[in-house]
Amino acid sequence: MSNPYFAKVQTYLLELEFEIQHQDEATNLLVVSKPELGIDHLVLGCGEPLLILEQYLLELPAPNCDIYQRLLQKNRDIIHGAFVLDDTGRRVIFRDTLQLEHLDRPELEAVFNSLALLLSEFSDELIAFSKGSLS
Repeated sequence: MSNPYFAKVQTYLLELEFEIQHQDEATNLLVVSKPELGIDHLVLGCGEPLLILEQYLLELPAPNCDIYQRLLQKNRDIIHGAFVLDDTGRRVIFRDTLQLEHLDRPELEAVFNSLALLLSEFSDELIAFSKGSLS
């Protein structure tokens, strides 16, 4: 059975001029990019009842409590989404979840704008984190 939300999300992405790099309706996955926003290979999973968005940002060279603390502090400033770590504790990912049932284009666009703003304002620190230091 087809997921009715997959086509809806796909339409919103095209309207927002995202490049769809990969789509698989069978698994309800989309991978998109929009370089002018700094978004590259953002993964969207349309698993009812949620739309899950994940953007890999960087890998930490080693676990670092000071960097973890700074990421958690920065989470407070993020309008939509949050920094999360994968199971290894070293891969930093931006993640957000939205309810598919009530999803509209402005809500999805707000997540992209939040991520773009985060990347533009916090990029120097993220680069420093990838080198294992605080900026």
